[in-house]
Amino acid sequence: MPARLNYVELPVGDTAGSKAFFEAAFGWSLTGFGPDYAATTGAGAGGTADIGLNGHLEDATACPLAVIETDDLEATLASVEKAGGIVTRPIFAFPGGRRFHFREPSGNELAVYVNEAD
Repeated sequence: MPARLNYVELPVGDTAGSKAFFEAAFGWSLTGFGPDYAATTGAGAGGTADIGLNGHLEDATACPLAVIETDDLEATLASVEKAGGIVTRPIFAFPGGRRFHFREPSGNELAVYVNEAD
């Protein structure tokens, strides 16, 4: 079950404004996924990790959310729980895949996802 950090999701109050900022400041290309979400895809952020802007504040975390990619979501969930992680949001679907959120022992919230876009 290889896993790698591949995404950082930021809670934003103004998705369009934040999208315009990152495009202008860094030359990144962000794709809109409805009015309240935008993200770089692939090389859009100029590196190996992408960035997402979550304007769904009722669903967003309070702080930036590091997202770890895995190829087996259920096995990773079991591993996280066995290691002492506390699931804060059970597995759910989103455009392109499924993910869950958890807190590690120091209280930081992270997410794990599996890409099912293909």
